[in-house]
Amino acid sequence: MIRLDLASCSRERIGDAGLDSKDAAAERERLQSIAEELHDTDFSGMDRWRRLPYDPMRNEHVSGIASIREQLAPDIENLVVLGIGGSALGATALQSALNPLTWNLLPSDQRAGPRLFVLDNIDPDLVGSTLREVLRVDPRLRRTVFNVVSKSGETAETAAQLSIVRSMLDETGPHDAPRIVATTDAGKGTLRDIAMENQWPTLPVPDGVGGRFSVLSPVALLPAAMCGIDIESLLDGAAAMDVLCTRKNPDENPAIQLAWTLISMERRGRRNHVLMPYSNRLAPMAAWYRQLWAESLGKRLGLDGSIVHAGATPIGAIGATDQHSQIQLYREGPDDKVIGFVAIDKHEEHVPIPRRDETDSADYLRGRDLVDLLHAERRATEYAMVESGRPSFTIHLPRLDAAAVGQFIWLWQMATACAGSMLEIDPYDQPAVETGKQATFGLMGRPGYEKWSDRVHETLD
Repeated sequence: MIRLDLASCSRERIGDAGLDSKDAAAERERLQSIAEELHDTDFSGMDRWRRLPYDPMRNEHVSGIASIREQLAPDIENLVVLGIGGSALGATALQSALNPLTWNLLPSDQRAGPRLFVLDNIDPDLVGSTLREVLRVDPRLRRTVFNVVSKSGETAETAAQLSIVRSMLDETGPHDAPRIVATTDAGKGTLRDIAMENQWPTLPVPDGVGGRFSVLSPVALLPAAMCGIDIESLLDGAAAMDVLCTRKNPDENPAIQLAWTLISMERRGRRNHVLMPYSNRLAPMAAWYRQLWAESLGKRLGLDGSIVHAGATPIGAIGATDQHSQIQLYREGPDDKVIGFVAIDKHEEHVPIPRRDETDSADYLRGRDLVDLLHAERRATEYAMVESGRPSFTIHLPRLDAAAVGQFIWLWQMATACAGSMLEIDPYDQPAVETGKQATFGLMGRPGYEKWSDRVHETLD
């Protein structure tokens, strides 16, 4: 199991800046109530994502993914995901964490699946250069599959990407097998209708599973499985963490402990929450965390309708790189941050630092390994934060495998749900996102949204 170490947020370690048992005792009754709510929920609303590691939902998704993989995987060289936000971040995070960082550079006989490209933006440089590379390797698109991910199909960015891809396929067709897989609403919506009309294979975006909570659904599991990732172990890891995160004793519940620590620090003015994995493979996971924490907890209104402006700002960093770009600010700048380190206790990759005959200032490194240096860098940085009286915590992954990643994802999702309860806000809606979507429709000339275009021009021009 992964391990959560909150000691460097304690008053014992960092003095008055820290928390202690008296702080927790003052909120014991509320924490107990949240723990019981987590344990006793009927999963009828937007927390239905909590069913994902369990049957029947788990079996339905895994079997559907296996069927599509069997149908499409042979000889596939490119898998291109079309999506944005929660429809894309999870796929990128899983691929980076659980496959080599050089995956797309490896020869096909050294990969357990296709090259993966995730078009998580409409930046023409990203889309254009990626599609040119796909066509370079597969000019007739016989060995390329596009996975379009959208609950409704109404998202402007994804609709534009899909239109471009369909035109490419028309120009290179006909094709003897489906080239598009749609991950969308199981029963309704624009994308569902298009998929049915064109007989594309489909997988569900389950009801009650918002985009930022969808990483362990077909949204991200299909690309993961296509690229050889063990999705059963991912779900096993999530289920194992769920056992801990539904404990009724809040002192033994890591999700409640993590959420309470961060919300308590936020109430003390530390409204910037940094996640700093000591692994390049986990850098996209920090981007996934940013959306989860920001979109879930950044709310203007509380559950009672009062204006609360809740939410901390999540920040992604990477160790040891950002020791040289951020730690000066974190230690000596405004005391408004909590730093979350992520450690991998046992690395698969080892790079020895060779011994040489000459003696110089780097002699102390020789005969060691880059793993030793990376561990030392993290420990030294945690120590430096303590010396400055600045709070931090560490999540230890025993190794970077599918089970540990499943646990990590589940811990953060459950902590987010707990934090929503503590802040008395709805962690599942995102009303502030809708204004930008509607204004985009207006600016692009979508019928029925003309007033939004007028509003934008009146305000900005």
